[in-house]
Amino acid sequence: MRTAREQGWSTLSNGELLRAAEDAGFDLLLTTDKNLPCQQNLTKFKISIVMFGATRWSLIQRRLQQIANAVNGAKPGTYTFVEIPQKQSSG
Repeated sequence: MRTAREQGWSTLSNGELLRAAEDAGFDLLLTTDKNLPCQQNLTKFKISIVMFGATRWSLIQRRLQQIANAVNGAKPGTYTFVEIPQKQSSG
């Protein structure tokens, strides 16, 4: 697993990022960019995309199993959204 920054891709637009990831042999992209499906025609890409709706680790770590399930079920050329509430539950 590598980040876009580690790959030198932090300045790429969404379409360029998806193409670069595919060209580099990646078959899955994890992202918090919920607008990606609205900004790109994802059907022209083979890469699988798993999106989740939070950027704070304290929220993401509570949904790691759901994210893992989405990653394991990802199919080429599809995207999956994992809902992550923006507020921590008190229980």
